[in-house]
Amino acid sequence: MERTTRLARGRLPALDRSTVHAFEDGTPGPIYYQRIAHPVGLEAERLLGELEGGDALLFPSGAGATTALVLAMLEPGATVAVADGGYWGTVALLRGELGRWGVEGVGFDQTSPPPPADLVWLEPCSNPMLSFPDLDAAIAAAHAGGARVVVDNTVLSPVLLRPLEHGADFVLHSASKILAGHHDTLLGVVGCARPADASRLAAFRTATGIVAAPDPAWLLLRGLKTLALRVERQSSSALELARRLATHPAVERVRYPGLDDAVARRYVDAFGPLLSFDVADGERAARVELALALVENATSLGGVASSLEARARWEGERVPPGLLRLSVGLEDVEDLWTDLAQALESAR
Repeated sequence: MERTTRLARGRLPALDRSTVHAFEDGTPGPIYYQRIAHPVGLEAERLLGELEGGDALLFPSGAGATTALVLAMLEPGATVAVADGGYWGTVALLRGELGRWGVEGVGFDQTSPPPPADLVWLEPCSNPMLSFPDLDAAIAAAHAGGARVVVDNTVLSPVLLRPLEHGADFVLHSASKILAGHHDTLLGVVGCARPADASRLAAFRTATGIVAAPDPAWLLLRGLKTLALRVERQSSSALELARRLATHPAVERVRYPGLDDAVARRYVDAFGPLLSFDVADGERAARVELALALVENATSLGGVASSLEARARWEGERVPPGLLRLSVGLEDVEDLWTDLAQALESAR
């Protein structure tokens, strides 16, 4: 695809860590103080905006991007309808710290129409339950009810899905995950469909100092060079592992839209690196974690190294006790299967 091909071309810019830049003829230029803008960050935002089809803004983490988006775009007392089974950090933030500022987070089944709200938060390939909304219908229904829509596209990336092209007002990424791709970068991204929203969000970012530094922005640019190749390989391996896990006697359920989700197949041709599967209980899930040799027992997702963890340690009763979340990396799929199979056998 033309846009992802352009990402791979050209050299990375110099890593300029300057916090201040000299005025030109006594007049500040677009880059004069790092809290407002810096060269590496602007290049990353340009490429991401081109890829998303909107205006992109960097933040120091995905949670920082979420915080800025909610506080900049909503008023106290606003309601955010957030997808059930989506990223636990977003739910906890909305109901915890942001709730103290009068924001109300309510859950809903994103495979059904959204409830009345000021902002509807969708998550294709939700993490970790892997539900997939009918984006066109959900966005149209939200807009008809007066809500704006943000799509957390962390799992799929703009290589597979561009929510702004489906009418979303905002697209959000934890760029720490598949965009950067090497588990050495902490960043968030918000893409805006309308320039006025991007300007408002940029002003909020400058005023609050929720800004991304040059070093992680440079690492993000490095990761974008291989994004399309990584997404293709990881999606292919994840689908193959999901198929095999679905037939394993120790596995009770596999969640991966590539297996049987007709709605997801209307929107994407591949389904990303993330899947989850259930074993009988939490004790067996812990034994699988400890028996792994190649797959890392670690949190997060989207990196070149595969990782697996039991999500109940973080999410409690929100998820089944035996649910294991697997993020598939770039290892050989047969090596990954050998490791998963032996771990599952040892846990029976």
